[in-house]
Amino acid sequence: MASSSKTNAVATPAASSSKRGLIAIALAGLVALCAWLNTVNDQFYILSPESLEESFRTSLSVAASSDASASTNTSLIISTLLSQLVERHPDARIATDFQNPREWVLNNAGGAMGSMFIIHASITEYLIIFGTAVGTEGHTGRHTADDYFHILTGQQTAYSAGELTREIYNPGDIHHLPRGTVKQYAAAPETWALEYARGWIPLMLPFGFADTLFSTLDWPTLYHTVRITGREMIGNLLQGKI
Repeated sequence: MASSSKTNAVATPAASSSKRGLIAIALAGLVALCAWLNTVNDQFYILSPESLEESFRTSLSVAASSDASASTNTSLIISTLLSQLVERHPDARIATDFQNPREWVLNNAGGAMGSMFIIHASITEYLIIFGTAVGTEGHTGRHTADDYFHILTGQQTAYSAGELTREIYNPGDIHHLPRGTVKQYAAAPETWALEYARGWIPLMLPFGFADTLFSTLDWPTLYHTVRITGREMIGNLLQGKI
């Protein structure tokens, strides 16, 4: 019995070292896979920052020429924007029913809270209307996708660590957050934006779900977020869109 105990005592450090080695190899393999995937995802995009900017500016121009009130003007901007997207991207799966409350979900991520309407969601791209009627602030997240935030109404401010003054984004401005970068951001009341992300979208989901899982525990909202996101991603996959 004593001999067996000594053998186990000797074998345990070696086994632990072997496990650490396997974990290190697995992590290195995952990093290499992600690096390779980032070299091929361009072929799967059907949207582009340039075409989205054209639709974005057209919607603001139409709204600016109207005499609508602030709330009606926001609806006009969004409806014009969605019409532009359908017209410019006839082959894309574009959701337009933004006046249906069941298509909107609250979103808690990085300490910030807002609501979103999912226009398009696939494995490599998502396009949403995101914003807040009351204002919010939080962490952008550090993502595997480029993020373009087109300000429709209100104002967004942001800064990176080491900056002593804020960046200011007003209607008509586009805040580009390159993949891998991170900032603190704030949105003033009644700030709404067209947000476009291009990269590997499933890797962004843990950030999007973490606040719900570990803080708000808002299971109905989580269900509806998964329901709508899953519906759009699966729908796009069935059409051959990754």
